[in-house]
Amino acid sequence: MPRLQVVVAHPDDETFGCGSMLLHAAGSGAETAVVCATRGEAGGHADDLGVVREQELREAAEVLGVSRVDLLDFADSGMSGEAPAGSLVSAPFEDVVSAVTGAVAGFGPDVLITLDGSDSHRDHVRIRDAALAAASSVGVPRVYLACIPRSLMRRWVDHVKVARPDMEHLDADLAALGTPDEEITTFVDVAEHLPAREHAIALHASQTSPFEGLPDELRRAFLATDHLRRVVPPWPGGAPETCLLD
Repeated sequence: MPRLQVVVAHPDDETFGCGSMLLHAAGSGAETAVVCATRGEAGGHADDLGVVREQELREAAEVLGVSRVDLLDFADSGMSGEAPAGSLVSAPFEDVVSAVTGAVAGFGPDVLITLDGSDSHRDHVRIRDAALAAASSVGVPRVYLACIPRSLMRRWVDHVKVARPDMEHLDADLAALGTPDEEITTFVDVAEHLPAREHAIALHASQTSPFEGLPDELRRAFLATDHLRRVVPPWPGGAPETCLLD
C-alpha cells in the first residue's frame, strides 16, 4: 500500500491546503498521515485556542481519511511581529528539521507534500524548508509542493480586496503571492472529493476559511483541481502529471 504524508505548520493547513489531495490518496488506496508543527494558538484570541484547534485538526483528519497525525510541540509564530520563544520560526532550524525528520521516518512515506509558502506566511516557509530537508534526509522518493497558481491567487486578491479589505495577507507583496503558473508540474482532478473537503473545512470552525464568500466559480477553481510542483525527482518537463500515486 502506498503512503502519502502531508507536513504543515498549523491546524487547518492540512485541510485548506491539502485536503483534497489527502482524500484523493485515501480514495486511491493509499495510507495517509499528517505532520503539524504547531497548535495554531496565535490564530485568534481565545485562551484555549490551541486545544480547540488541535481538536479541529483531529476531527478534520478523520473526515479526510488520515490514519496518523503527528503534532509537534512548536508554538505558532503568528503572522508578524516578534516571534515568541519556542515558536516555529524562533526555534533553531536544526531542531525543527529533527522533529519533522522523526515524524517522516516514523511513517515512511512514498510521497511527501508540503505547502510551497508562496502566501508569504513565515511559518509556512519555515515548515516547507524543514520538510524538504527531512525528506532529503530520509530519502522520500517523491516530494511535492502544494501550490496556488499566481493567476488564481491574483483573482482571489482582487475579490478579497473588495470583500475583506482588512485581511492581513493583503499587506504582503501581492505581486509575489502564488506560484508562477509555468512552474506547476502536476494537476490532479479532485472534484469528486468536494463534499468531503467542504465538511472538513467546516470543522475548522475557529478559523475563517480563505474560500469563505468566494463566488462559486472561483471557489471551484481552488477546490476542484489540486496544483503541485514536483521537486523530487526533479521535473524533466513535458506534459504535466495528473496523478501522484501511479
